[in-house]
Amino acid sequence: MTGKRDDGASGTPAGAFLEVACDESGSDGENLTGGNTDVFAHAGVCLPVATAAEAVLTVRNRIRSPAEEYKANHLLREKHRPVLEWLLGPSGPIHGHAHVHLTEKAYFVVDRTVALLLGGPAGALPLFRAGRRTFGEDSWREFLTSANRLLRVRGTGTDAGDPAAPVDAFFRAVDALRGARPPSGPAATLERLAAARPRADAYRARLAAAPAPIPVLDPLLPAVVATAAHWSAAGRPVRLVHDRQNTLTPERIAWIEERARLGGVRLDGLRLVHARLDARVQLADFLAGIARTIASDALGGRGDAVLTGLLRPYLDASSVWGDEGSWRRLAGD
Repeated sequence: MTGKRDDGASGTPAGAFLEVACDESGSDGENLTGGNTDVFAHAGVCLPVATAAEAVLTVRNRIRSPAEEYKANHLLREKHRPVLEWLLGPSGPIHGHAHVHLTEKAYFVVDRTVALLLGGPAGALPLFRAGRRTFGEDSWREFLTSANRLLRVRGTGTDAGDPAAPVDAFFRAVDALRGARPPSGPAATLERLAAARPRADAYRARLAAAPAPIPVLDPLLPAVVATAAHWSAAGRPVRLVHDRQNTLTPERIAWIEERARLGGVRLDGLRLVHARLDARVQLADFLAGIARTIASDALGGRGDAVLTGLLRPYLDASSVWGDEGSWRRLAGD
């Protein structure tokens, strides 16, 4: 019965596209070093609409909150721990049908800064892992903050009217790190960054002339591409259904589709919906918020071993994560 078997996505026949519903958690715009969260999570759920609706109804019936719209924080309350463990566990509705891509925001800033100024991200990971242990808390924090200011599209405070201000601040921070006598790998990266002032000046000048339509520091856009790559890895084309986001403009959706095409990812389109009108997106919202919280706890040394283990089957190995110890705990490596 070739071409007639249901694939579990939304009644589509084998050989057709998979439809994956997506949502995110932890967005602070371009403020990645001073926002409310230190982790960004993007989740995808591949289930029939009816199955997803039944799962959301089960969550509501078990939690019995009067809230019109349930969010991950309902499930994360200690009194609802059994519901959370059921949702993530092997007998739950999303096990084997969902995936989450994580971004450690501080590392993302370092990775994007090195890529922009040095033409590629090589060297970002050793520099990041040297971090505060090598450079000290204050100097490392200043470097992260100034790198964030350098890359963000819209300036803040005094930066808004002076394109050179974030460049000056960044290279002062680089010089401070260079004076800390870091190991050879990070030292070499810092020396190359110190020589990259012309690229930084040119970048800020371009932003002053015309803000970039695709922000370098938006983790959502590459995360959407990574989600499509995961679900299309077996060779099936994927269509994404995503919760409405102001950042997902037509121009940025076109960028996502083009980036996917260039990477050999079989993304067959992306459409936006209201989460409350699609139970699959609601489940993706649950998973994204739960994953962000568990990952943030692991990053801060507060990890819950049981929840970390339950999250593990959903994690994307290509997540953008720099902290070695917390990733070992999350991925079980």
